[in-house]
Amino acid sequence: MARPLKRERGISRSLVLHSAIKMFIDKGYSNTKIHDISNDCGVTYNEIYRMFVDKDTLLSHLVDLVIEHQFNFADEFLKGKTEDKLFKYAFESVLQLYIAESKEHIREMYAVSYSMPSTTHKIYDFITKKLEDTFKDYLPEFDTKEFYELEMASAGIMRGYIINPCTMYFTMDRKIERFLQTSLRIYKVPEERIEEVVNFISEFNMEELANQVLSTLYEYIINRT
Repeated sequence: MARPLKRERGISRSLVLHSAIKMFIDKGYSNTKIHDISNDCGVTYNEIYRMFVDKDTLLSHLVDLVIEHQFNFADEFLKGKTEDKLFKYAFESVLQLYIAESKEHIREMYAVSYSMPSTTHKIYDFITKKLEDTFKDYLPEFDTKEFYELEMASAGIMRGYIINPCTMYFTMDRKIERFLQTSLRIYKVPEERIEEVVNFISEFNMEELANQVLSTLYEYIINRT
């Protein structure tokens, strides 16, 4: 009897996460209540709290899945296009900025996730490994702890560019260029390499790619959980 019960709980968890991401995107994180998610997915209010404790923890689980999906998409898309770790890191970061820019409620989700301790430390842990692998050649004397500390700075930059929407003066192209220049300089990337990165990113329709990530997100969450 244990296996069917475990499977049933897994299905409930998947339904909750699916409803939560849908409602966070459609209504906004702050406007969505646990009762709303319960009514949408058919899982009881109390059961949701038993699984996730609170809405912030639920968002933390979703952030894990969203970032994982975003990075997996980038890895798959870039196959055969580049093996340059710096290009890959920049592509993944810029993709996130375009996803955040696509809808205000998505911007809110990212902004909250970069603010709450429960999610920021997960982001730091996940990204630090990539940072060390990407930038070790530029900072050979740095260890994992020091890359973790630098991730706090680069995550702050990412949050700053996420929460400030584009305007007629601060266009998306300008936002991306400024973000890449600012964030890559932290890791002592030479100016000529930064220019190469900016030119590489400009070859792709990042807005369209961000929409592809979002269009496959619900299915990914269902299959992943």
